[in-house]
Amino acid sequence: MKNRILILIALFTVTYMNAQTVVIPDNFDSRVVTTGVPFLLVAPEARGASMGDMGVATSVDVFSQQWNASKYAFSETKQGVGVSYTPYLTKIVKDISLGYLSYFNRINERSAFAASFKYFGLGEIELVQDENSTPLIVKPNEMALDASYSLKLSEQFAMGVTMRYVRSDLKIDAVDPEAIAANTFGVDISGYYQSEEQAYSSFNGRTRLGFAIQNIGPKFKYDEGGQENFQPTTLRLGGGFDFILDDFNKISVTGEVTKLLVPTPPVYGTEYEYTDTNGNGQYDPDEDELGAVVNPTVIIEGKDPDVGFFQGMFQSFGDAPGGFSEEMKEWTWALGVEYSYQDAFAVRAGYFNEAEEKGARQFFAIGAGFKYNIIGVDLSYLFSASKVQNPLENTLRFSLSFNIDRGAYQEY
Repeated sequence: MKNRILILIALFTVTYMNAQTVVIPDNFDSRVVTTGVPFLLVAPEARGASMGDMGVATSVDVFSQQWNASKYAFSETKQGVGVSYTPYLTKIVKDISLGYLSYFNRINERSAFAASFKYFGLGEIELVQDENSTPLIVKPNEMALDASYSLKLSEQFAMGVTMRYVRSDLKIDAVDPEAIAANTFGVDISGYYQSEEQAYSSFNGRTRLGFAIQNIGPKFKYDEGGQENFQPTTLRLGGGFDFILDDFNKISVTGEVTKLLVPTPPVYGTEYEYTDTNGNGQYDPDEDELGAVVNPTVIIEGKDPDVGFFQGMFQSFGDAPGGFSEEMKEWTWALGVEYSYQDAFAVRAGYFNEAEEKGARQFFAIGAGFKYNIIGVDLSYLFSASKVQNPLENTLRFSLSFNIDRGAYQEY
């Protein structure tokens, strides 16, 4: 009886030693945070684009809806209309573009409302089954419709709320008949501070501060059994200072940092059975042989990204597998400067930086603005400073604005 027990123990030990599992990592280097409907993050207007894709703390203009709707409560203009056009991927195709239409109305001394419409057209895609079939033309597109309300809580500080409806129609019926257009909604919460004009030794100055949490909303998917996508929930923080040299000349310097409030992809691995040839209890790729897959998706480092959008916002501050150093790389930053003369002419320049491991968007931008009576024209141009080609590289963006009843309110 004792001999039988000893034999069973020995067999169990050999089996345990020779049929173990090991997890092989899959994506040590690829941890770029991705979301659905990324067109919401593209700067659709020329002024913000020419200063490095920023606008949360710049002075108010007709396109403030894109960056920080609370700025409208400080507008000296009663109402305004703006339209902008941005070509996209111009080196590859000619029919992909982003259009933007914005309107605002300052109701009274304390409040304002605004609305905007953004349309991203991906051009015509020709599908051909074979050389004898008739081509099928599809036109995928995405759009967003916004409405906002801003209110002054004091003479120097205002807050705003923006409601957004988003529709992403990327389905191609010939490829996936069950696909549908994705629909979702989002909310922005923003704030803006603008100080009184202060007198210094050789110039006057004004401080500007702003924040915005944009695209707060539920995840969405393109078919019933498909993957759920996060919206590009974004935190923007910015500050700036106006050097008011005299009644005609002003130089504004602004900085901004942003972070996607979306979970970071963890380091995944695949768990395999393997035969421990030398019996040392450790996997040796030169001696041991991999067997069947036990688990195809094992999280080695980081946190599970399959969470709700609200939990994901908070999780995004501490879920990077590389710890604090990687979390800091998920922040982008931009610096911009604007010189304006008599509120009639402006030149602008900016720089945007994103860590190479998180997308490698790095570029310089320049631009100019002109105003005559109620009409304003803005232009911007982008120069990539990264090894990764920017889809807006060498692209001229154009914005047109109409400022109705300028000077209706006095803020400065």
